Amino acid sequence: MTISLLIPVCDYDIVALVHSMKSCIARIPEFAEIIIGDDGSKPENKVKYRSLEGDGVRIIDSPVNIGRAAIRNRLALEAKGDFLLFIDADTMMPGTAESYIQKWIPVMPIARVACGGVIYHKTPPGDPDKILRWKYGRKKDEMKASERNKRPYQKFSTFNVLFDRTIFSKLRFNEDLKQYGHEDTLMSYQLNKAGIGILHIDNGLLHEGLESNREFLNKTKEGIENLSKLYDQVTDKRTFSSTVRMLQIYNILKIFRLTLILAGIYIRYRERMELRIDSSDPPLWLFRFYKVCLFCTYREIHGRKKILPVLNI
Repeated sequence: MTISLLIPVCDYDIVALVHSMKSCIARIPEFAEIIIGDDGSKPENKVKYRSLEGDGVRIIDSPVNIGRAAIRNRLALEAKGDFLLFIDADTMMPGTAESYIQKWIPVMPIARVACGGVIYHKTPPGDPDKILRWKYGRKKDEMKASERNKRPYQKFSTFNVLFDRTIFSKLRFNEDLKQYGHEDTLMSYQLNKAGIGILHIDNGLLHEGLESNREFLNKTKEGIENLSKLYDQVTDKRTFSSTVRMLQIYNILKIFRLTLILAGIYIRYRERMELRIDSSDPPLWLFRFYKVCLFCTYREIHGRKKILPVLNI
């Protein structure tokens, strides 16, 4: 059994990451190749990626940005390995690349889908404008495998994930999702519906590409809008809700007829909440409350089948 390492990228410096991984190809028989999916990067970055080719490294080039789902599907089609190891471009190993790859090898005979996890630096970023993403990631995303395995579908992430290629070829990422957010959620739902288990292991990668507070807020808005649209599209809402904490909270609020109230809070206090969240010391409780209010707002919009421009969300 062999592994293809697949790295989708758009204008991010992956030279050090690929050089580290590349050194393992000759030393680990199961490590077949590295394929970089250049998703519409700038010309100067395309040149950098091309310099990495050779000795087991290939480039798949898209002249324009086709989106996170589409570039991952293209990478999978090009891969030769029995297993597909997807990692995000803004990652780095906490130890050696060889140790990281070696930890996946005993997983292949026992799991068809496995998540390695995400790690954040223990000290906050030097730039206070990136503190929100760091605090949120440390609190929500960084978690031991023993904890993630208690809720395997809810904690599924494509940040650092290994797929049996036969499983991936049947499911694939949904290319209809053009905005950022919840591609992982939909894939987790599909795996759950198909009865395919997810194994979580402790083989985390460092998340290096922290967005600014405002960028993270904007991505959060896109992701929550995507989640609301997906909720309307899926056929088995009970199973879908079981994989998403936000939907579980929303369904409880709906029972007590609180969703419209929270949507009203968002419309009235959005700017104040965002100013407090976009600070050097953002309170996570407020960010979580903001997200719930935002989701309730989108449910009202999508439920009425029309967009209200005055909301500007």
